[in-house]
Amino acid sequence: MQPLKQLAETLRSLADRDHCVFAASDLAAAVPQCRQWPVLLSRAAKAGLLRRVCKGIYLYPVTDYPSGQLLFHAAARLRAGGFNYISLETALSDAGVISQIPINWISLMSSGRSHVVNCGEFGHIEFVHTAQRPEDISTELSYDAERHLWRASVRQALRDMKATRRSLDLVDEEVLHELV
Repeated sequence: MQPLKQLAETLRSLADRDHCVFAASDLAAAVPQCRQWPVLLSRAAKAGLLRRVCKGIYLYPVTDYPSGQLLFHAAARLRAGGFNYISLETALSDAGVISQIPINWISLMSSGRSHVVNCGEFGHIEFVHTAQRPEDISTELSYDAERHLWRASVRQALRDMKATRRSLDLVDEEVLHELV
């Protein structure tokens, strides 16, 4: 069977609404005999089978995919081997503590290096380095199954904002005191 057809059949049978964002290495397992992997990925994208989100991350476009989760799912795949959690302005905005909602930009704390990943039309993923260990802040984290990532509590997100010297000008003190 041709590699592109094999990839298409594998994705049709395995991908669903919750599992349709893949790292290139995930997709390589679907067609292990393919020797020209970058060429196959390029052809799959040109054929509309996959959409490139950012370097090494692809979306298999299922019809009922929650597009608002794409950056979070891509972040989870980009740094799957590290300690990462939703924090900073993203967590505070979700909790209603800051009034502005970041559009097409998410911020995560990460055990990896600080870096902003450009996801083109989809937006940006900001990873901010932290030396904190999971066991030291585990009581301030909860798993967000919809986004496939850990999430900081409001208290932890505020600590992270201060530790990274981010502006606190947008923090609504009244809402903050109700939540903390």
